[in-house]
Amino acid sequence: MSEFRMPSLGADMEDGVLVEWLKQAGEAVSRGDIIAVVETQKGAIEIEIFEAGTIERLLVDPGTRVPVGAPLALVRGAGEPARPAVAEATPPMPKSEPAPAPAAPSRPVARPIEARPSEATRDRTSPAARQLAAVRGIALAGLVGTGPGGAIVRADVERALAKTGAPTPRRGIDPGEMRKAIAAAMARSNREIPHYYLTHQVDVTATLAWLEALNAGRQPPERLLLAPLLLKAVALTLRDFPEFNGHFVENAFRPSAEIHIGTAIAIRGGGLVAPAIHDANIKHLDELMAALRDLVARTRAGRLRSSELFDPTVTVSSLGDRGVDGLLGVIYPPQVALVGFGTPASRPWVVGDRIGPRMVMTASLAADHRASDGHRGALFLLAVARRLQEPEGL
Repeated sequence: MSEFRMPSLGADMEDGVLVEWLKQAGEAVSRGDIIAVVETQKGAIEIEIFEAGTIERLLVDPGTRVPVGAPLALVRGAGEPARPAVAEATPPMPKSEPAPAPAAPSRPVARPIEARPSEATRDRTSPAARQLAAVRGIALAGLVGTGPGGAIVRADVERALAKTGAPTPRRGIDPGEMRKAIAAAMARSNREIPHYYLTHQVDVTATLAWLEALNAGRQPPERLLLAPLLLKAVALTLRDFPEFNGHFVENAFRPSAEIHIGTAIAIRGGGLVAPAIHDANIKHLDELMAALRDLVARTRAGRLRSSELFDPTVTVSSLGDRGVDGLLGVIYPPQVALVGFGTPASRPWVVGDRIGPRMVMTASLAADHRASDGHRGALFLLAVARRLQEPEGL
């Protein structure tokens, strides 16, 4: 019997609110299944399980604030017999406090005239779904549940709300709280990590011309942006420079065999998250473009998954669409490097023995001196530049 615990979804997370269970006691689960939704300062996060088995018991009720590391459920392994109910002691519940209810809309919402939901309907509705339905005036009796055993979950209420044309509220994202979380993580980073910074100017004239020629024969939804080329160049280079890919934990650097690139994404209304694109080094450019579009859409809809937040091994941040020349990032602990890219701009550039206009972009590296040094950092940036200048090899 193992314990499924509240995961840490970032260096700035101390606790989270269990919004709803998507699996119930007695249900079989497989590795990667989403079994719960937890609300943090970064929004509502879908929590995955990384072992196969059967949920023996749920230990925490929806609406409970739970510290990182506290047990949420008991999971029985494959082939492991169930424990007799009379012989099993109830594990201690984590100290918690009720999650604050969301504020009512500033404008009155017209509520449909409906019969009071039956007790049977209430029993098959998650607390989060019931709360949202009450605030937004959605009739539970008319909904078809897609949760465990036909239960109505929040996603069912959101779909019904979308059909009315009313905007669906983003779950739990408070820009002020997110700013506090970001500030806490960055303060810790500046306090604990001995940063060093390097920048390098990259001639991307040939890269942009190659990209334009590639997109000329494609329909708009199939066209590539520059971003996946940046991600792939970094990912491939990290194979030769493992000291920039991994985590500094327990006073030691631990390189990662996988390359999961955290991609900095701005959230509308304020805030920033950097969820991971997994195994970026083995993805084709089209796969990276599709993964990036999906990640941006789900981030801004508040539907990230736990694995996308806790396992990035390096972060890439690009402000290419903001018109700035470059950026000097702050490393997100426990990572040891952040690669930044600015906006390609036309600049006078020496090619051979002549000066002419070229599209030039600034690449930067913020790195942890405990894991690497400036010599290796310089070689890393030069290698990234060479890969970008040979886009056909990406």
